Amino acid sequence: MKKLIFIPVLLLFIFCEKKETDYLFLQGEAFGTTYNIQFYSEKDIDFKKGLDSVIDAVNHSVSTYLPDSDISKVNQGDSTIVVDSIFKEVFKISEEVNKKTNGYFDPTIGVLRNAYGFGDVKPMKEIDSTTLDSLMKFVGFNKVKINGDGTVSKKYPEIYFDFNAVAKGFGIDCLGSYLESKGVTDYLIELGGEILTKGENLENNQDWVVGIETVDSELENRSFEAIVKLKNVGMASSGNYRKFRIDSATGKKYVHTLNPLTGSAEKSDVTSSTVIAPTCGVADAYATSFMALGLEKSKELLKNLPDVEAYLTFNDSLNKHQVFMTEGFKKRLGN
Repeated sequence: MKKLIFIPVLLLFIFCEKKETDYLFLQGEAFGTTYNIQFYSEKDIDFKKGLDSVIDAVNHSVSTYLPDSDISKVNQGDSTIVVDSIFKEVFKISEEVNKKTNGYFDPTIGVLRNAYGFGDVKPMKEIDSTTLDSLMKFVGFNKVKINGDGTVSKKYPEIYFDFNAVAKGFGIDCLGSYLESKGVTDYLIELGGEILTKGENLENNQDWVVGIETVDSELENRSFEAIVKLKNVGMASSGNYRKFRIDSATGKKYVHTLNPLTGSAEKSDVTSSTVIAPTCGVADAYATSFMALGLEKSKELLKNLPDVEAYLTFNDSLNKHQVFMTEGFKKRLGN
């Protein structure tokens, strides 16, 4: 008998009841949300302790919510910090996606996120065109680099890194790498609605099965509109339908997906983006990118991304809910 697990984010996943002694299911908290991990192992290892160590390492490197993390110190202007392999890999993924999206994915939009109230500081009271122009001076991935000695250079000290659109996904990849280092070959990791799979669900010798939540699904009564089969890939989603902020003074609505080229916090025609990629970090970055790009630009970009599949929801000219899927995504749909 299958159980449906409702997760308070864009993704849901399905798993079978425990049947064998080597089936393990772990739950916990990480990166400001919760995780659920199911895997198979005959080894008597304190996996929870090891996973917590990985989470701590990722937080110490790229969490903007920890004042003593490397990224926080870099953001505060400390140019002596020698960043670790986690920071370097997240930077590398960001640089690659930034180039392929022509700048629509850009982790240097931290000053904008903070200004709009989506960061870790209080939002600005008013953001007019003059203010926006001044903020945009501190946005641009071409204005930052990692030096040969591991330190970070910024064209302007005010440039603020915000890797939140890729760090969580990469953190999940790190958890997967830890499990694999302990001989685990079949697992599903769900963290904050993002997924990483390896091997199969050995309970039924089939691919792992996850669900994509319906855009207008209610928090207290969730539903999903598609079931997807996954194996050896990551999957991440992004959407504006719950993630927004209303300015209490002006009543203006700001969505959490920002356009790095204009600085605007106004939603595109894409209402949600679910992406499958070889790693969860890459899936995470592109899920955010497609939200900013909009439907037509996303479709053009996907033609040149053979390892990336997407499920995009959007509203047509009559404001009716529609779905665009790549052919590779369609092949993964389950019953």
